[in-house]
This record gives sequence, structure tokens and C-alpha cells, in this order.
Amino acid sequence: MADTMQFDLVSPERSLASAQVSEVHIPGAEGDMTVLADHAPLITTLRPGVLKIVSPEGTDEYLVTGGFAQISSEGTSVLAERALPKSEVTKDILDVLAKDADDALEKATPESIDALGKQVSDVAALVAEMGLTA
Repeated sequence: MADTMQFDLVSPERSLASAQVSEVHIPGAEGDMTVLADHAPLITTLRPGVLKIVSPEGTDEYLVTGGFAQISSEGTSVLAERALPKSEVTKDILDVLAKDADDALEKATPESIDALGKQVSDVAALVAEMGLTA
């Protein structure tokens, strides 16, 4: 299939996906992006959000908390700090993510306050997108 590319999603705990896909929607730290086959090569960091893949079998969504995406002529690889299929995300998991972000913000140094404030905002947006209350 010329309109698909190889996609792999891994976290430290496990490999979550390896498939031929037509689209990957990435929550990039510099802005969301959609990757299609033959996309220009690049590497980007991830922000907390929902990563979505579209394949001939359907659409799958994953919660990611950060990491990197590498786009190359061979396909797209995502190395996530933490990743879960959307179906496995619970209110308790989101509560922990929100608490961790708030705790980090409370301990922030002047140099890190802006980045951590953005992380708290990203986690709050993720909670809203998942449809669960933290």
C-alpha cells in the first residue's frame, strides 16, 4: 500500500503498536501535527495528550505523557515516556498525572516555572479530552 507507512509506539513498559497506518496525529510540544506517508523527516518532542493512529482497520487512540516522535522515510516511531491505550485510561490514572504535574509546579525553580506551568495546562487539557474528571 503506497498510502501507508510503518508506525511503532513504545514506552519503557511495553510496545503498544506496530502497524501500517495512513495517518498519525501527534501531540507535539511545539504544536499538534498530522503525519502522512512520505512526510518530511523530522524529530519532535511530545507534550501530554492523545496520539491517534488511523489504519485500514480503524482508528486507535493512546494517552502519552511526553517523549519523542521520529519521522523518516521508513515511517514514524514514537518513544513515549508513558503511554496507554485510551481504553485503559481511568480517572485514577488521570488524577495521578494531574497531581504529579501540580506537585512539580509547586517545587519549580524560577528557570522551570514556565515549562511546568505549560505541563499542568497540557495535563488539564488531556483530562478534558479524555472525558474524565481529575
